[in-house]
Amino acid sequence: MKAEPESRVVKGKDVKFSIDDLYTMKDSTSPWDGVRNFEARNIMRDQMKVGDKVLFYHSNCKIPGIAGTATVVREGYPDYTAFDAEHPYYDAKSTDPNSPKWYMVDVKFESKFSHVLSLTRMKDMDPLKEMTLIKRGRLSVQP
Repeated sequence: MKAEPESRVVKGKDVKFSIDDLYTMKDSTSPWDGVRNFEARNIMRDQMKVGDKVLFYHSNCKIPGIAGTATVVREGYPDYTAFDAEHPYYDAKSTDPNSPKWYMVDVKFESKFSHVLSLTRMKDMDPLKEMTLIKRGRLSVQP
C-alpha cells in the first residue's frame, strides 16, 4: 500500500502519511482512506482480509520504497471521506451513502525498517521482478 510521506496540501489540508504517522495514530491504527482508483478499491473491498500483511510503501518522495509493515485489522468498508465536501478526498459523484463507490480498510503499524528498501534496489532483485509494484508502479494498493 502506497502513501506519500512528504507534505502535499489538498483543500487546505496536508494529506501526507508516512509509516511514522501510522505509528503515532491511536493504537497505531488508521483507515486507509482516499483511494480513488477502481482496481485498488476492489482489492481493498474484495480481497484484503483481517490479518493480511501489508508492505507500507513511501511514494512521491526522494527515495521511494518500502518503509515498513502493517497488518489489516478491519476489512473493506465504505470510505466516508467521499461524502464529506470539506475533506480532501471528497468525491462529488459519490452521492448515496447506501450505495458507496469507494471503500477502505484499517491497518495497524507492525514495524518500521531501519532503512527504506528503495524501488531502485527492488528492481535489481530477481525474486521481485514480477511484483506488481515493479510492473505497474502507479497502482496505490496492490496484491
